[in-house]
Amino acid sequence: MEIKASLVKDLREKTGAGIMDCKKALNETGGDIDKARDFLRKKGLADASKKAGRSSKEGVIRSYIHPGDRIGVLVEVNCETDFVAKNSEFLEFAKNIAMHITAANPLYLKREQVPEEVVEKEKDIYRSQALDSGKPEKVIDRIVDGKMGKYFSEVCLLEQSYVKDTDLTVKELIDSTIAKIGENISIRRFNRYQLSENLDNE
Repeated sequence: MEIKASLVKDLREKTGAGIMDCKKALNETGGDIDKARDFLRKKGLADASKKAGRSSKEGVIRSYIHPGDRIGVLVEVNCETDFVAKNSEFLEFAKNIAMHITAANPLYLKREQVPEEVVEKEKDIYRSQALDSGKPEKVIDRIVDGKMGKYFSEVCLLEQSYVKDTDLTVKELIDSTIAKIGENISIRRFNRYQLSENLDNE
């Protein structure tokens, strides 16, 4: 079937994928833009998984100060080469990640960084809630696992829904950016500062 240029343009704007990739995705899905978007996301995940093990020692430290000067973020985003570190698309990605952190306030980068005592405390709370609500013992663990998945998606940056496109997680955004740029990209660390926020050492 013939794919209209306007459809290709629309898909490209929604995904940031290249023109030829958009055409292929639309051809593969019979011109269905939602299915084409899913097709590109799956392709991005596959391409990204091939590059994920590669070393990423270049990159940038990006800052973002929210209007009003009460919240600020510093984030280190890594890539493989100095060439990509200067690429406008990579820099825009790093800026968007800093803005996301400002808005979504993640506490950790990934679930493996959540302290064990925090995980156990959350599990105990969810287990008690399930028991108090009269749920049978045999389904308690499944309920707790489901609640923990939601907890991780709220506090871990990589598992959060991306604020500019809630259909994507931040991890999926990284994977699609890897597919577009052609290098491994990783978020190494971040700090979020909020004026007058309570600190443990105060």
